[in-house]
This record gives sequence, structure tokens and C-alpha cells, in this order.
Amino acid sequence: MKRLLIVAHAPSLNTLKLREAAERGASHPDIEAMEVIVKPPLEAGPEDVMACDAILLGTPENLGYMSGALKDFFDRVFYPVLEEKQGLPCALYIRAGRDGTGTQRAVQSIVTGLRWKWAQEPLILRGEWQESFVEEVEELGLYLAAGLESGIF
Repeated sequence: MKRLLIVAHAPSLNTLKLREAAERGASHPDIEAMEVIVKPPLEAGPEDVMACDAILLGTPENLGYMSGALKDFFDRVFYPVLEEKQGLPCALYIRAGRDGTGTQRAVQSIVTGLRWKWAQEPLILRGEWQESFVEEVEELGLYLAAGLESGIF
């Protein structure tokens, strides 16, 4: 049984919809050998990262940066998992009211330092809210879980 950890900050109804979509995609009925754990960044810790086989990160864009909660998560897990979890497959979605590039750069910098490996390029959901964002994040969760289950990642 593989374990996918979803760590996503959801301070609004729309970002909660995204986190739920990620979980729904990762928990697709066709993916049988997968345990999906969903935690807000302030509740997730090094033990969660150590116990997972892949991680899906989610954050809103806050002042051109990741959420403070996701930054706090990285601050708490960085050194405790650095040596043990190199090569951890990861993915990211960003709910960006503007362009999301500052947020993307910040997360990519930390992920590079952790030596995790991107399962795919970060998904940036730009501009005004669109219901299609939910489907895109659900597909991201499905893709990551399916790739993990099949041994691609």
C-alpha cells in the first residue's frame, strides 16, 4: 500500500474545494493500493512526510508568496526529513489571484533544497475563480496517485 500525503492550505471556500478535489482525484476508485492522508499545513509534520511515498502541496498566493501556513510546514519539516526523503515525488497547485510566479519560485526553491522530484510542473490557477479549477486539481491528484501506484514515481 502506497501513501500519498496532501498538504494544502484552505483558508476560503474555494481553496477548500481545491483541497477536496485533490483528495477526490487521489482517492479515485480505480486506484486500489493507495492511502490518501489530507492535512492542513499547520497540522502536518515531519512524521507525516517520513511516512508518505509522495506529496501533493496546495497553497493560495499571498502577496506574491506561498501561504504562511505552508511556509511554516516547510520550516518544521525541512531538516528532519532532508536526508531521508530525497527523491520524494511531489506536485503543487497554486490558487493565484495574480500570476503565481513568486509563489511558484518560492516553493520550487524549497523543494530543490529538499531534493524532492517534481512529478509534473506546478499547476497555477490564475485570475478570477473558475469552476474548472476544481477539475484541474482533481486531475492532478489522480495523476499523482496513479503514477505512484503504477511505479512511475
